[in-house]
Amino acid sequence: MRKPFASPSFFALAGTVVLWASAFPAIRVGVGGLGLAALSLLRLAIAAAVLAVLAPFAGVRVPRRRDLPQIALCGLTGMTAYQILLNWGEIHVEAGTASLLIAVAPVFSVLLGSVFLAEHISRNVAVGSVIALAGTAVVTLSEGVSGFTAASLVVLAAAVVQGVYHFATKPLLRRYTGLEVATYAMIAGTVFALPLVPATARAVTHAPLDALLAVLFLGLLPSALGFVIWGYAVARLPLSASTAALYLVPPVALLVSFVWLGEIPHPIELLGGAVVVAGVVLINRRGPAAAPRPRAVAGRAGREESTGERADEASIRR
Repeated sequence: MRKPFASPSFFALAGTVVLWASAFPAIRVGVGGLGLAALSLLRLAIAAAVLAVLAPFAGVRVPRRRDLPQIALCGLTGMTAYQILLNWGEIHVEAGTASLLIAVAPVFSVLLGSVFLAEHISRNVAVGSVIALAGTAVVTLSEGVSGFTAASLVVLAAAVVQGVYHFATKPLLRRYTGLEVATYAMIAGTVFALPLVPATARAVTHAPLDALLAVLFLGLLPSALGFVIWGYAVARLPLSASTAALYLVPPVALLVSFVWLGEIPHPIELLGGAVVVAGVVLINRRGPAAAPRPRAVAGRAGREESTGERADEASIRR
């Protein structure tokens, strides 16, 4: 019997974590040479083109017309707004720090679900949200009160819109797979980013090679390939394993940022990041009393829905 740690599914899961973590330092390289507009549009466009080409081979269905407004909301928030805000923030915020701040996105998703979907907030969710937000405050104040800059707020805004994206995908994930929702949202996000075409055209003509390679890397690997191999992994591994892997993205991002950019995180940032991850782990912990009751419809649909929700909790992004 093949060991789980030697399986293709495990390598796909590990590859996803590394790709999504490496997106943060790649953004620092790309935004420095291409600028905010060009990096945002090109990354979305490259990923959308690749996913559109792969869609027929991956079994991605054409969405229903009635779902297009919801897909548009997902594309606008989780793709266009997220990319612009995160890229903007990383002009001044280090890649590792940005990854720690983005990790708080599930908190905002939970809060939106409780307000608009009347989802029950368990004790774990409430305590975990407070812990994660406290960890975020520690990260942003790691260099004193002066360290709480506008750029930190912009990255937190990216976490908020990512939380909106997670919330907005829930109705879609009852009818589509996580890969399908990601493909629809990526294409929609590219459409919303089209007003950036003029600025992109000007930037590309003067962009250095390392910035062009960075955006090509971002579009092809973390954004496109990342979602494909993530979908492969979560379809074959226990949900607990795939969920736990997402908690590794911030620490791996810190390591990649150190190797790639020479960024050395402040010890207080590391402490705050650990607190954020601990809070998110607690949010996703399901106790016996909080576990949802199985519905009359067979459990496979429910499992696919949960798997899809986890697939869109990445912070892709990313």
